[in-house]
Amino acid sequence: MLVLLPLGVGAATVAVAACAIAALIRAWRERRTLATHPGVCLALALFACYWLPAFISAFDSITPGKSWSTTAGLLRFLPFALFACLALREASPWPRVTFAIGAILALWLLDAWVQALTGYGVAGKSDPERLSGIFGAGNLKLGPVLAVLSPFVLAAARARLGRAGFLAAFVFALVPILLAGERAGWLMYALVVLAFLRREAPSPLRFAGWSAAALALAAVPALVALHVSPAFDARVDRSLRALQGSEAAVDYASSGRSMHIWPTALRMIEAHPVNGVGVRAFRYAYAQYAGAGDTFASAADPDEGALHAHQIVLEVLSETGTIGLAFWIAGVAFAVRAWRRADAAARARAFAPALALAAMTFPLDTHLAFYSAWWGLVFWWLLALYCAALNANGSRS
Repeated sequence: MLVLLPLGVGAATVAVAACAIAALIRAWRERRTLATHPGVCLALALFACYWLPAFISAFDSITPGKSWSTTAGLLRFLPFALFACLALREASPWPRVTFAIGAILALWLLDAWVQALTGYGVAGKSDPERLSGIFGAGNLKLGPVLAVLSPFVLAAARARLGRAGFLAAFVFALVPILLAGERAGWLMYALVVLAFLRREAPSPLRFAGWSAAALALAAVPALVALHVSPAFDARVDRSLRALQGSEAAVDYASSGRSMHIWPTALRMIEAHPVNGVGVRAFRYAYAQYAGAGDTFASAADPDEGALHAHQIVLEVLSETGTIGLAFWIAGVAFAVRAWRRADAAARARAFAPALALAAMTFPLDTHLAFYSAWWGLVFWWLLALYCAALNANGSRS
């Protein structure tokens, strides 16, 4: 599936469908023991916490057709997750799985480096403002995707080449993520690196030393990028405007989210506190709750606005209400409990997908839409790997 992601959600869905069919066949053959498989049980619990809020929100959605079609489409993620749990139930393939995912990401990074140096990559000419990489100039997802999936590159490099490999991979991924120009990606990558450093240096003093060294190492390519990339320099300057503290400066730094999209989401939550405006109905409800002078509200089409809340908590609350947030909190609790109950070997296997999920859902950040077809697919691919890795060889969860 990962290989097909740059081709769009349609191509990746083909892989998901194939896995789903294989999962249904395998589940039927193993139906007598399926209910006792810990990975399957965890996947079912997490899927319930993800899907049920969407289902409940659809009953009185602002746009019922969109919400019901989204709810139906989300069902494909469950058999896909079951396939991962059943196909990867043994511990022995997991080092190869992590390495293979890291190798694919390394190719994407290499293409991004070529595009940064020449202006062209596999997907053609780069976007003039941000490095677009393997996804193309019309699909600016490179930064968040590389940041979220970076644990696999770093883990594979660390396992194969030791600490020197980890440091090389750190810089190798850092430059494309910086040039991709997504501040959410910068924060996610910082969280990933800090988690790896904490793993390498468990004592506070050593962790501080490693963090200082990593910061010094990162400063070199960052300073070079500031001088050679006007677009990156402008992006950093825009981000630093938030330090001025004024409302206008913060709104400018957040690209209009703090004064328009987020307040509009809060008004939706206030008006629909129980089960939201409906999953994926945010854009259609936007104009109804937008404030005066909101540039995201479309005067030509009052049913179109900002596509989503750009923040996971606001997305869940505005589209699925407090019911949805309660289910998501329960899902986090299930995932964390499974981690705590797992042994050291299981945690080591699940470290990369677990860290990717933690960075992806970190609440003090901006986000892509978790109930969208594309980002939701990435989210569930990582959840499937997490459930499978944590419970390979029948480890208890």
